[in-house]
Amino acid sequence: MDLIRVLGDAYPTLVKGLVMTVEITVLSLLLALVLGIITCLFGMSKIKPLKWISSVYIWLIRGTPMLVQAVYIYFAMPQLVQLITGSNFKIEVFTASLLTLTLNAGAYISEIFRGAIEAVNKGQMEAARSLGLSYGKSMIKIILPQAVQICLPSLVNQCIITLKDSTILYAIGLPEIMYYGKVYVGRTFETLATYTIIAIFFLAIITILSFVSKRIERRFKG
Repeated sequence: MDLIRVLGDAYPTLVKGLVMTVEITVLSLLLALVLGIITCLFGMSKIKPLKWISSVYIWLIRGTPMLVQAVYIYFAMPQLVQLITGSNFKIEVFTASLLTLTLNAGAYISEIFRGAIEAVNKGQMEAARSLGLSYGKSMIKIILPQAVQICLPSLVNQCIITLKDSTILYAIGLPEIMYYGKVYVGRTFETLATYTIIAIFFLAIITILSFVSKRIERRFKG
């Protein structure tokens, strides 16, 4: 079968791309988790400039396609920095890709946390404040741990979305699995078999993540 032959021939190259895909997804999600929590707290703050920063950031990310964001960061941002500073600024494709995924996932994670925090009983905050805890300490020690439990399934779903979104970054030259797949197809013209193998790789990873998400959801419902 062509599929078996292509798998044997392309496997080392595609696995190299898959490692890059998983690596940049994990790194971006770790950074996006921190960014999302900070953005969420900014949005729920009573300080207007912080609320404005959070709202504009989420509005920009949710209102533009990720491909546009990636192209802008990789191609347009260096020109913008050069116009402002006059220096010859360049950004590596990995850095641009990581920044794109982080900013994109961070905006959605922020909204996930906002919904989870609002789902926590308001009496929890009132009880913490009555015990003498500041708003910040109450949020960190009382509210956020409960919010994390509530939003864990949604966070796992965001992991799946970010993993799939990473394939868009081959458009700016990130050497991930789709990039290597395209290179292999360009050399061998084995379009059907190559992209079928890539689809199987993604299906395997996402099936595992979906199983984990359902187990977490059932556990917390129980």
